[in-house]
Amino acid sequence: MCGITGAMYFEDREPSQTMLKAMTDVIVHRGPNDVGFWGENRIGLGFRRLSIIDIREGHQPLANEDDTVWIVFNGEIYNYKYLRHTLQEKGHQFKTHSDTEVIVHMYEEYGEDCVKHLRGMFGFVIWDRRKKQLFGARDHFGIKPFYYYKDARQFLFGSEIKSLLAADGMNRTIHTESLLNYLTFQYVPEPDTMFRGIHKLPPGHTVKLTFDGEMSIRRYWDPMFEPEERPIEEYIEQIREGLKDSVVHHMQSDVDRGCFLSSGIDSTAIAAHMRSIEPIRTFSVGFEGPNNETEIARQTANALDTEHHAKIITQNDFFSTLPKAVWHQDEPVADPSAIALYHVAQLAREQVTVVLSGEGADELFGGYRIYREPQSLQPVERLPLPIKRMLHALARLLPDGVKGKSYLLRGTTPLEHRFLGNAKIFSEEMKGEIVRIDQEMLRSYKNPQQIAQQFYNKTQHLDPVTRMQYIDMNLWLPGDILMKADKMTMAHSLELRVPFLDVELYEVARKIPVQYRIAEGTTKYIFRKAMEGLIPDFILNRPKLGFPVPLRDWLKGNQGKVILEQIEASGIEDYINTGTVRQMLAKHQSGQGDYARRIWTIYMFALWHVTYMEELPKPSLATAL
Repeated sequence: MCGITGAMYFEDREPSQTMLKAMTDVIVHRGPNDVGFWGENRIGLGFRRLSIIDIREGHQPLANEDDTVWIVFNGEIYNYKYLRHTLQEKGHQFKTHSDTEVIVHMYEEYGEDCVKHLRGMFGFVIWDRRKKQLFGARDHFGIKPFYYYKDARQFLFGSEIKSLLAADGMNRTIHTESLLNYLTFQYVPEPDTMFRGIHKLPPGHTVKLTFDGEMSIRRYWDPMFEPEERPIEEYIEQIREGLKDSVVHHMQSDVDRGCFLSSGIDSTAIAAHMRSIEPIRTFSVGFEGPNNETEIARQTANALDTEHHAKIITQNDFFSTLPKAVWHQDEPVADPSAIALYHVAQLAREQVTVVLSGEGADELFGGYRIYREPQSLQPVERLPLPIKRMLHALARLLPDGVKGKSYLLRGTTPLEHRFLGNAKIFSEEMKGEIVRIDQEMLRSYKNPQQIAQQFYNKTQHLDPVTRMQYIDMNLWLPGDILMKADKMTMAHSLELRVPFLDVELYEVARKIPVQYRIAEGTTKYIFRKAMEGLIPDFILNRPKLGFPVPLRDWLKGNQGKVILEQIEASGIEDYINTGTVRQMLAKHQSGQGDYARRIWTIYMFALWHVTYMEELPKPSLATAL
């Protein structure tokens, strides 16, 4: 695991070593073991290394035999040994044993299609001196980040936004449309970022730039589901074999490795497979109270016979680490569990350099409780359209909190309008009350529903549950789950690997019929069946908790007042009506509603604003647009 960065100019000048050093120094946490630079006319590459494979020889930037192809690479290629053998049979000569060099020769052999052969997580850039072109790529699921900025003079890229901000002449301006979408999604959906002009290369995409600056972006992989009716036993066996094979590949490293362990089935399945291969260390964190995950995790660790390490996160621990976590995230991400992830990564790094984790299982196998909603709403959805319209109008007139109101509203609302992914914090109506942005923009910007619609359009032939999973594969997974996983672990120079997000295992998951995913009143039904006999029985059917942060209770006490003071002092009044936030907190603390997630979403934006914007002149709304 590493950090990459660099610059390409569209005129005859070479990026300075001083600038490249500044761009790499700011991401030293991604690679504390080594640093490297390479450049010539128009191109400069920078690299920070966390040594995992081929510790002695894996220095980057790295070139082929005649120095005509140069690469900087962040990630791991799990089938690199097989690819290396295949390339050697074709006559390619290797000077290291690293997976990085395999990509170089794959590019020589297959050109831009080299990405289609890679099994792993990656963000890389190749400079082709012969063609005088830059080629970059991001892995299939978006496990590894890839940020870029382009104007008429240059193309900048990096594993983190802060590298781009360290480049000469970069300005920081809030992209107002991104703020509006963040308020709904709790993250900024790709390809935008909270910074105007800085973008994310979407998962499964490549980017190419010619010598004169012409840029083209191409999608090489799409996580489309194609259910096939086959006996459930067939799928169960394929899941077992596929996960086992993926874990074996993900355990490749020349350093110590361990596993995150929660109270759920996903991380337990990964830990159980690892433990069947070698003794392992497991790590968990939790909060005091009835949902303390460390108690169940320790029982699981005892059953699996792992060396377990756990930590209780206090309220002071949680809030004292917020400034560091916000800096590492680059953009505001209003998922409170990100801070818990920061702490479990810190705990694990005291013992290991690589951890495996269970991210991605819910998206692949249908694990979120919201996926059961289409089944529960069927009695209403089957009604004639005129009746549904009438019920919807009547439901809107009911006071909030009346039993059945939410059910009727959701049952009479088309799927494309009610489901935008696993988070929906502020509605468009709520935004009208809390943002200080021209109301015309609120009516005309590309809103969350329009963003999701592009993915709904591609899945009209599929059932509602599968369509919801596809939405999450393209929005929630890269925007929230994988973003926080990468940033919070790399903050501690810890490499996180996610065996569920493996292209070979996905080939199995995407064909599983919906009745095998959602069945018998539970989610991930087929995965639970596949894990029978492999993990402890008391874990098999436990409900999903995630990291249950007691945010609701914390905001009812003095911490809520502290948060409000910080919001009001953060300088976001040009964008956010802080008076409305004060009203929300008052209602929350008096028991008139649960406003915790909405307040937290504003709070994360406020802390990000202080971290990345406050020391610079505030942009006017005109320039922010």
